[in-house]
Amino acid sequence: MKCTYSCQSDAHVMARRQFLGTLTGGVVVGGLGALTSPAAAAELKRKDMRVMVIYMSGGVSQLETWDPKPKTDTGGPFRAIPTSVPGTHICELLPLTAQHMDKLALVRSIDTKNGDHGKGNYQMTYGRNQMPGVEYPHLGAVCAKGLERPDNPLPGHIRVGGGSRGSDAAYLGPKYASVGVNGKPPANSARATNLAAETDALRNKFRRKANDHFLKERRTAKTDIYTQSYEQALQLMERRDVFDVSKEPAKEHEKYGKHQLGNQCLMARRLLENNIPFVQVSHSNYDTHNENFNFHFEQLGEFDQAYAALIGDLHERGMLETTLVVVMSEFGRTPRINKYYGRDHWGTAWSVCLGGAKVKPGAVVGKTNANGTKVIEREVDHGDLFHTYLSAVGLDSRGTFDIGGRAQLLADPAAVGISELIM
Repeated sequence: MKCTYSCQSDAHVMARRQFLGTLTGGVVVGGLGALTSPAAAAELKRKDMRVMVIYMSGGVSQLETWDPKPKTDTGGPFRAIPTSVPGTHICELLPLTAQHMDKLALVRSIDTKNGDHGKGNYQMTYGRNQMPGVEYPHLGAVCAKGLERPDNPLPGHIRVGGGSRGSDAAYLGPKYASVGVNGKPPANSARATNLAAETDALRNKFRRKANDHFLKERRTAKTDIYTQSYEQALQLMERRDVFDVSKEPAKEHEKYGKHQLGNQCLMARRLLENNIPFVQVSHSNYDTHNENFNFHFEQLGEFDQAYAALIGDLHERGMLETTLVVVMSEFGRTPRINKYYGRDHWGTAWSVCLGGAKVKPGAVVGKTNANGTKVIEREVDHGDLFHTYLSAVGLDSRGTFDIGGRAQLLADPAAVGISELIM
């Protein structure tokens, strides 16, 4: 639908930018500085850690989700309800999620000092402030590299919800850039019906022979990536059913919800089950400058159903202890309610929800004042959260990648993880 309630910034007037992957950058060699020992590598392989992000695009209201302030001048019309964690309350718009809070944790004290959509998105998904001329890898690229499964032919960094290859891996190289899928198997991932299997096999045999001859004479980082991309595409074609949610029973579609987010979360679960290191889905558009309460009432109903189903499934299947699930936005919304019954951009005192992997279940970190206008306990920012996400899946957030003999830090060295949140 047309988001007439939003701020009409470029981030929302234009569709989310989608880029074809570029073949720039050097060869990625080596690995994580502190995690390259055989013991550490074996531990990660055994645990098969994964990360899933549900991105609430536009800026979901913390007051209508994780940090309600009922019966105050900023609280709005909704109640706070008890959860499965004694003493922890969330907004009544999330009744199904409330039943799973004993598996989840809240950070209620975020101050990113930012109210711009693009900059906020960058902060939360890259863990740093955006700077001209400087490129860092997206959280998904860092996880795809750090949690890489060399024997898994599927991409390690997948965005469920459309688009093609992203250009968000920076110096890690295009191998770790995001791959977009649109709720069904990737386009052109099935052999053409008029092409016999034997003919296709001969074509690929000839291609490999030509590549081998060329690489003996003029091998470069770009040609290596080109060859690797073709081979990965062939392997992906053999596993395309992983992306086909139509193979799920009808009861699963009912449980997750017969809407876009439900379908995307169901696909995300299938991808996580197939050991994809990083999966992201998005739910839009929470930029509620107008009619904030009506919109959250409608939209959070979809989220609550799909999210609760996902957390429940991961828990029941024994996957939650190896899967970090983060619900984030680019910022929160103003405690002050404007004349259009909306809330505006607010990066000063807001919340995220996360759980699984090494996150302490039931934990609540930080606190805002009575009407949510400022942080009064354990202030953190995007950099601290980025460190925390990496630590939660067993990565050394203060470690480095070896990129062509040069050490590149995984996360902003000026920030620190939320140690009390990690087991």
